[in-house]
Amino acid sequence: MRYPDDSLIALKENGYRLTATREAVNKVLYDHKGPFTIEMVSDALPGIGRATIFRTVRLFQDLGIICRVNMEGGAVRYQLASTGEHHHHFICTVCGVVTEFIDAHIDQAVNRQAQGADFELNSHTIDLYGVGSCCSKK
Repeated sequence: MRYPDDSLIALKENGYRLTATREAVNKVLYDHKGPFTIEMVSDALPGIGRATIFRTVRLFQDLGIICRVNMEGGAVRYQLASTGEHHHHFICTVCGVVTEFIDAHIDQAVNRQAQGADFELNSHTIDLYGVGSCCSKK
């Protein structure tokens, strides 16, 4: 589990300044507690330009503070990463709840496939869509 100060520490440790904008975006992300869009952050911070918010979200993504989640149908959401580790997602197609999971065997298989195809892998994402326990018991 991450705490709001973890993001600010990650910024400092990676040589980034703690600006008022970064702190404001960080607060919105932790107050929201779920998948969010750039528009949601922008609506919560009307005094900050959309491009600035987008750059800040991208920086947080690059630092592993948040992760990008591709929803079914092409929509994009972002979510606080529970850890800074590489992970994948279960996405409930009924309510949109996103659950992270880590599986070293999957990552090893992906890397083996890339090596076998003589492909230089930079990164990968695996998003699995279905009905989560949040909705299947209803």
